[in-house]
Amino acid sequence: MHRLSLSDQTATLTPAPLEPRKLVADLKPFSNPQAGRSIWELAITVIPFIGIVLAMLAAVQAGYAAALLLTPLAGLFLLRVFIIQHDCGHGAFFVKRAHNDWTGRALGVLTFTPYDCWRRSHTLHHANTGNLDARGFGDVDTLTVEEFRSASRLQRLKYRVYRHPVVLFGIGPAYLFMLQHRLPIGLMKAGSQYWVNAIVTNLATTIVLAGLAFQFGIAATALVIIPTLLIAASTGVWLFYIQHQFEAAHWDKAADWSFHEAALRGSSHLDLPQPLRWFTANIGVHHVHHLVSRIPFYRLSDVLKAYPELREVNRFTLSQTLRPLVLTLWDEQQRKLVSFREAKLQAS
Repeated sequence: MHRLSLSDQTATLTPAPLEPRKLVADLKPFSNPQAGRSIWELAITVIPFIGIVLAMLAAVQAGYAAALLLTPLAGLFLLRVFIIQHDCGHGAFFVKRAHNDWTGRALGVLTFTPYDCWRRSHTLHHANTGNLDARGFGDVDTLTVEEFRSASRLQRLKYRVYRHPVVLFGIGPAYLFMLQHRLPIGLMKAGSQYWVNAIVTNLATTIVLAGLAFQFGIAATALVIIPTLLIAASTGVWLFYIQHQFEAAHWDKAADWSFHEAALRGSSHLDLPQPLRWFTANIGVHHVHHLVSRIPFYRLSDVLKAYPELREVNRFTLSQTLRPLVLTLWDEQQRKLVSFREAKLQAS
């Protein structure tokens, strides 16, 4: 009887390499939204969020400050609201574009995010992810090692400050959601649609906040709404960071860049435990999302069941998310993200 040699066994057990372009066609059947499921996911997210916020407001107004312990829970629900808004922006939540757009615009009032403005910048992010010649729109600013070395002292200092975790996950999200989103930054000359969307969203959000302040008081409203928004914003930025800023990320100059390769190889699979996976609406399956962005979030787990080989592509667990926080520069020679310290050691 013929016995397999060690090399034969290795060849037998080695999985075939994933072909991103083929995967796009294979995964297309998963990109059909189910109206009933979408409405259900919307209901079990928005209704509890509003209920928790109103309960907190009533309790704080009555003097029960302990109700603020529910702030992290409210923040996680608001994060899930934002991810549903995100799916609407990709046309992945409902079949008809109008249903997606108007749902997204309504949710933008709760997330302090003008939907049309955000959708435009996020579309550019998806179209150019991993492209070194198209950085700077809807992504985390990233310099190459050579660009950082060639920069002036002031530019290097500014970049170091920008990439500090306190700024990236604290000051930055607060600025983004509370200030920057009030205007169509980056889209000032892109058309009146974005100005109208920003102004109408701001007006609607102001009316909601004014109503809450009238009913529960300015102090109670501020104590509940601001921390809830900041927790959702910081968690969302952290998720976005881990999804694209990791050692084996994929970047190329435009001449060598491939959308499909960058989508699959340049996005991570953050394998979170429950209930975090539920609150983050499977956004951790980000490599699949970037490859076929019209798959509804509630079908991403079905993709991993059908294609288990996708589970291990750029997979991170919660305990493995600390290392990427110190990675700051793209090393074109080693083709990986490195820290400031690693870049300095290489230069010496």
